[in-house]
Amino acid sequence: MEYNTQRKKLIIPEYGRHIQLLVDHCMTIADEKERNKFAKSIIDVMGDLNPHLRDIPDFQHKLWDQLFMMSNFQLKVDSPYPIPTRETMYTPPNKMKYPVNESKYRYYGNNVKKMIEVAGAWEEGEKKDGLTYAIANQMKKNYLKWNKDQVEDEVIFHHLEELSGGKLKTVEGETLMNVIPTNTNYNSHSSNKGKNRNNINNNRNNNFKNQKKNNNYTKNKK
Repeated sequence: MEYNTQRKKLIIPEYGRHIQLLVDHCMTIADEKERNKFAKSIIDVMGDLNPHLRDIPDFQHKLWDQLFMMSNFQLKVDSPYPIPTRETMYTPPNKMKYPVNESKYRYYGNNVKKMIEVAGAWEEGEKKDGLTYAIANQMKKNYLKWNKDQVEDEVIFHHLEELSGGKLKTVEGETLMNVIPTNTNYNSHSSNKGKNRNNINNNRNNNFKNQKKNNNYTKNKK
């Protein structure tokens, strides 16, 4: 017997060893016409193994790329798509820049910071005032997600003006919507749940006592 650990390592294990053997055999065919015909047959078999992917765009392109990968990029056949190389297929992606939030009010998030930049570039008018008010409400929501206590509207307005560099100012006397902190909501829900459980236990105890009294009364009567 020959164990899989002693065999050649599969390049794409998802297709199994039989497909890999077909690819290896295709590279040994000397006649170019027969080799191209055999390669197309392998593509058909690979497609039959993944029928749910037939509707995906560039599905055939992906199969041909995988065929060349399984041949270790040594297969010489005519492909309907650009023939990939090892360099193009295994080039590491560029590193993504990690977003750095330099603001001291980090709990407001990057999205609020971008909204403030957009609103600051708008011309003065009702639209800018409406967006400013919406940003302030969102800032209050974000603040209360990370802080247990309530926050005064004046604090939010001051932070908004500071983050916008004085470009966004609210109307004096304007108020924001009432937002209940998440932690308060959770605590109140937990306390109500505990109260309900206590009420259920008390009702059970009272019912048990009443039933016991009725049984004692019936016995004494007899």
